[in-house]
Order: sequence, then C-alpha cells, then structure tokens
Amino acid sequence: MKKAKLLWVDLEMTGLSPVKDRILEVAAIATDMKLNEIARYEAVVKVDEELMKSRMVGDFWDKNHTSRDALIAQNQSGKAISEVEGEIIDFVGKYFGKTIYLAGNSIHQDRKFIEREMPELDKKLHYRMLDVSAWKIYFENALNKKFAKPENHRALDDINGSIEELKWYLTFLK
Repeated sequence: MKKAKLLWVDLEMTGLSPVKDRILEVAAIATDMKLNEIARYEAVVKVDEELMKSRMVGDFWDKNHTSRDALIAQNQSGKAISEVEGEIIDFVGKYFGKTIYLAGNSIHQDRKFIEREMPELDKKLHYRMLDVSAWKIYFENALNKKFAKPENHRALDDINGSIEELKWYLTFLK
C-alpha cells in the first residue's frame, strides 16, 4: 500500500507571473499525513538565458542575489520541463495512491505554474491543497506567534522549512 498523501512542492521561478515567467527549479517531498518523509525529488529546469536575464531583475532579486546567481549558474545542467514533468509523474506513481494533496507555503502560486507548465501532473493532483500560509496568517494575526523560517529561496530548503513550520503550528493543538 502506498503511504504518501502530501506532495510538498516548491518551485523557484524567474518571477511570479505564470504567463511571463518560467520554472527554474523543482523540489518535492512525499510525506504521510503525520509529516513523515517517504521520498524526495529535485530537478533543475533549463530555461532560456535571455528570459532569465530579462525577468530576474528588481528588488526581490537584488535582495536575493545569492539565490539568483546560483539558479542562473545551474541552468546549463537543467532538463526540459517535459522531462521533469515525466519524472515527477513517475515519482508520484511510485509513492502515492489515488489521492495526491499538494502542500506548501503559498502553494496556490506554485499550482498556477504547474497548471501551465506541467498539465499532466496537474491532472493527477486533488483540487484540495494544504497551504501552510493559512496557518501563518492566523498565528501571526490572531495569536501573535511567528515561526522564524529561513528564506533561502531554494526549492528543497523551502520545502523543509514549510514542513517544519507546519509541525510547529501543530504543537499548539496538543
């Protein structure tokens, strides 16, 4: 029996517009509902260099220049988005049953990119998602409690931070 229920995903993109921007880096961690890790996946997506240069500008990228430079440097080793999509579909086929809940921080934004760039994967995902940002909003505004998550802006690090953040919120329910 396949135990994974949550597909934690983080994408690093050239920007936040699913129409103009592209996925640069993909990470996924499969967990059960108790947040135990079952497997993980990472990939670099090859993106047109001119698009990267034109879209990875502005305050956000100036503040996060270390991440930007690393994402640009790894681009040459990237794969086509169709190849990455196929690998993730194989990944979910191996670890998940019929129901696959997408999970992460502000996961709705990542979902927009998945819908556009990985439509076959999108078809496999349940319409319900577990968004850690909803917990963040409530805890910060109603309870004045804040989780200090590192903001590395690298896909796998961000997922690990999101899982730890949800675990922290759940300690208040015990």
